[in-house]
Amino acid sequence: MTLTIVSLLPSLQNTNGDAENAAVLAARARWAGLDVRVVPVEAPEDLPERVDAVVLGSGSDSSLERSRQVLLGLHDDLRRWGTEGVPILAVGTGWELLGWGIELPDGGSIEGLGILAGRAVPRDGRVAGDLVVAASGGLGLLVGFENHARDYVGAEASPLGRVRAGSGNGRGSGQEGVRMGDVIGTHLHGPVLAKNPQLADAMLVRACERAGLEYAPGERAHEVDRYAAAARAQQLRAAGVAASAT
Repeated sequence: MTLTIVSLLPSLQNTNGDAENAAVLAARARWAGLDVRVVPVEAPEDLPERVDAVVLGSGSDSSLERSRQVLLGLHDDLRRWGTEGVPILAVGTGWELLGWGIELPDGGSIEGLGILAGRAVPRDGRVAGDLVVAASGGLGLLVGFENHARDYVGAEASPLGRVRAGSGNGRGSGQEGVRMGDVIGTHLHGPVLAKNPQLADAMLVRACERAGLEYAPGERAHEVDRYAAAARAQQLRAAGVAASAT
């Protein structure tokens, strides 16, 4: 049995290296002794027959329309995956495109796919810096870097977690991201799965459950996670957040 991880639009949606979250999943699966492949999908015809996990990174605003057109051709697949429990991680504009839509500063808008609740709206100035989130579902503290010029509203009932440092969804919500079942949208760059192996493992556990497989982090993962933990600790100190904060 080979796990298939789909990387959606890596040529358009890879700002901050977010498409490499797929490589993180694949590496951890291999370290666990599993067969795995990463399939880049740039068009609907690239889609493999089986999909066990999906990663959609962030892109520039100049690529929004092109990315949206391709994603529209995958709308039914994305909705089915979300319903069937396929773990999906969408970051930045990839997440925004899966929402209700994106409002632009000139008054125009880009319609989203409606897979996730919420809408991206312009904010006064870009926010960039450390982002620390106390995530729900036993994921603990998630760390990363946020860099966005839009807030996200309408997802207050289903956030990924509470902001401990940074802006997150903004508008005074104190929340970050959105989580609907096994579909996650977030502002966390990093790539987020490299900095937060607990989130990567949660996705792999779910993917393996659906495939009838068992997942347990391998020895190599434990070694690499020590580096991730050191980097996380340094970022938490810089952000003024105690490692025990939840």
